[in-house]
Amino acid sequence: MSDYTHTNLADVEDAAVKGGFSEVQEARFANEDLDLESLGVSYQVVKPGQHHAFGHRHKEVEEVYVVLSGSGHIHLDDDKMPIKRLDAIRVGPEVTRGFAADADELELLVFSRRAPGDAEIVEDFFDDV
Repeated sequence: MSDYTHTNLADVEDAAVKGGFSEVQEARFANEDLDLESLGVSYQVVKPGQHHAFGHRHKEVEEVYVVLSGSGHIHLDDDKMPIKRLDAIRVGPEVTRGFAADADELELLVFSRRAPGDAEIVEDFFDDV
C-alpha cells in the first residue's frame, strides 16, 4: 500500500474567513488535509493593493515563501524588498514578516516545519513599515 495524500489547495478551508481577514487575504493551511506530520504548507493570497492583516514571527521555525503569481513587497523587520513570480525567500524565525500586493493578486506557497504554538502575531506591523 502506498503512503500518500492528495488535496487541491482551493478546497482547503480559508482561515482568513474564520479570522475576519477575508477582505485582504486568503490563508489555506493544508497540514491536516495532507496528513502532514513534520512539514507545514499553506497557500496564501494577498488581494490587490492590500497587505497581510498582521505580521508574524516565530520562536524556532524558519519559513520558505514562493511567489506563484503577482508582485508586491515582503516586509522583513525594518526592510522592504520587491518580489515577483517565482521568487523564493527564506525567513529566519525571529524576523517579523508580512506581504503586500501590488495592483494584482499576490499568490504564495509557504513551507516550514510544523511547530504548533511557535508563531507570534504582530498586530501593528504594517503601521510601522
